[in-house]
Amino acid sequence: MEWPLTIAIDGPAASGKTTLARALARRLGYLYFDTGVMYRAVTWCAIVHGVDTNDETAIVALADATKLDVVVSQNEPGYTVYADGGDITNHLRTPEVDRRVSPVSAYAGVREAMAREQRRIGERGRVVMAGRDIGTVVLPKADLKIYLDAPPEVRARRRWKEFQDMGRGRDFDAILSEVKARDRIDSGRLVAPLRPASDAVVMDTTDLNAQDVFEFVWETIEKRRRALQEQDCAG
Repeated sequence: MEWPLTIAIDGPAASGKTTLARALARRLGYLYFDTGVMYRAVTWCAIVHGVDTNDETAIVALADATKLDVVVSQNEPGYTVYADGGDITNHLRTPEVDRRVSPVSAYAGVREAMAREQRRIGERGRVVMAGRDIGTVVLPKADLKIYLDAPPEVRARRRWKEFQDMGRGRDFDAILSEVKARDRIDSGRLVAPLRPASDAVVMDTTDLNAQDVFEFVWETIEKRRRALQEQDCAG
């Protein structure tokens, strides 16, 4: 029995998706693909070109016209994002992008354009994809689906610590407000709202550290693999 060839990890901001996806990809030797960077790339391009992120028509046109690519990299975060040939990876986690990415990612035309590219990459297999609609829209037939969650306050605290570790002090209440706003937009959008797939393994990560989450998911993979092996032997 092979390992799962496609793994979809979904959940709200700062729920632990990225950390888990990276760890699984490293263990399996798979491509780690954070699909959220594609929406961040469109948002950054809008900022650079002075396109109003509240102008849906203009943003969809920009998404269609911009050539985006995500490739494996040996450097952190494990991939490089290109927009029209230029490396924009280091610009995608700025507070300005954080504040504007939610409405951009909610536009139907943008999601359709990005989902096509994400699906193309995912269907090659040997990939761990992290996002908000991977198990429900992009890869609905993924071999394994995980949904991570935690209360907004817990996730905001994690995001605040990330900024502290990077030497970019930010106000906790401002981050919490952004996390809650992001949740409202992601869960309330008409196109591909944030929700767990019906067959996803749902985990509350409130009291779990990254290693706890990884070990639980890895054991889930091992159990499924053993069960299928036993079925093959019995057959």
